[in-house]
Amino acid sequence: KLKKIVRHCVANEWIKNDPFQLYRISTQETFRNFLLMAELESLISKEISIGRLDQVRDIFVFSCYTGLCYSDVIDLKASDICIGIDGEKWIFTKRKKTDTLSRIPLLPIAIGLLSKYSNHPTAVAAGKLFPPISNQRLNSYLKEISIICGINKDLTFHCARHTFATTVTLTNGV
Repeated sequence: KLKKIVRHCVANEWIKNDPFQLYRISTQETFRNFLLMAELESLISKEISIGRLDQVRDIFVFSCYTGLCYSDVIDLKASDICIGIDGEKWIFTKRKKTDTLSRIPLLPIAIGLLSKYSNHPTAVAAGKLFPPISNQRLNSYLKEISIICGINKDLTFHCARHTFATTVTLTNGV
């Protein structure tokens, strides 16, 4: 848009020349960390006796199966779960970052995790589907979980979105 405006100004002789004429945008290749199916299954099946780590693992896995970002998962309410035209449970929500509507089918693992926390006192008191936890603390606990599960990757909550986009959707034929 800026380029269009500057060219319009040059064409109308409001400015003599394009100050950005020699400027070139360069992009850098970035690596998107995600879990492979074997790593995700290892994470799901690992017995974790520490309550806080078990909760964080469950919230992370929920995101792996829905693709929702941290703020959208933490803000989920019971009213966001609806029955779709296919008769199955779906998440009907508005993305916090982009303010766009999202319709996400709930896979069996995600439904199971919602059931697990349906009567959790902290979640119920907050009116949410999962107990509230800060993103910073959640990511800190994910580092502990990756060590416990033997996952040699930098595990952050955003990694769950990439896992959904690659591992989960591709293995489900999307």
